[in-house]
Amino acid sequence: MAIPRQLPNAITIARIPLAAVFFVLLLLGGTYGSGDIVMRWIAGVLFVIAISTDWVDGYLARKYDIVSDFGKLWDPIADKLLTGAGFVGLAILGEWPWWVVIIILLREWGITVHRFIVAKQHIVAAAWMGKLKTALQGVTLGWWLLPLHEFIGMDWWTGIGDVLMYATLLLTVLSGIDYVAAQLRGARSAGRS
Repeated sequence: MAIPRQLPNAITIARIPLAAVFFVLLLLGGTYGSGDIVMRWIAGVLFVIAISTDWVDGYLARKYDIVSDFGKLWDPIADKLLTGAGFVGLAILGEWPWWVVIIILLREWGITVHRFIVAKQHIVAAAWMGKLKTALQGVTLGWWLLPLHEFIGMDWWTGIGDVLMYATLLLTVLSGIDYVAAQLRGARSAGRS
């Protein structure tokens, strides 16, 4: 079965407006106990669906050999818009500390800016640690966004959520260091050539 060559890129681009819709729904849903639980569920489910499309577009592009420079550049940007909306939304609602969100966003957008700067020379695809980081961010945000405390109790939900939050922070910083180190190694290799 053939698929349209632009389908993976279309899925990537669809995540961008989904990020904005999700962010608005999250803020409308508010915090647990004082907000609209139905709206929070809708926002959480929309996030899970949107972040899951990251796997789908990559899978289709690789399976049908239609990986593109556009996808390599815009897929991580769409991911960062979606996860960034989640991080900022949780900080605005007071569920995540701003300092954690700021560190994560500085790493995410610093590398994104670098990708744009070097895009004319070469496209920097996500490395394995960056992919693992994005997966963990998706799981962590999904955990915090979905009102699962209704089923497992607030203490368990918060405890597991805190472990996930700090693991996400650590892996985000480590993958940023790995990215910078890889770029420096690449620059040195190019300089010797």
